[in-house]
Amino acid sequence: MPNVTIYTRRGCCLCEEARRVLDCARLKTEFHLQEVDIDSEPDLRELYNEEVPVIAINGRKVFQYQVDLDALLIRLSAEP
Repeated sequence: MPNVTIYTRRGCCLCEEARRVLDCARLKTEFHLQEVDIDSEPDLRELYNEEVPVIAINGRKVFQYQVDLDALLIRLSAEP
């Protein structure tokens, strides 16, 4: 089952929208989901400060700013 991580921060409207897309995707396919607040870790804040939300599948960054549901489902179906 794929592992999906969303790197986010509080008050980010794009992050909220990305989370809604991930919630829709979970209705269609199974994956583990982890949400990480980049402001809780200085290294992550430095890495992703201007890019949130960032979505990674199995540790690989696949989306930033916006997440397309169909593209996400295709990527998830290609993962082991």
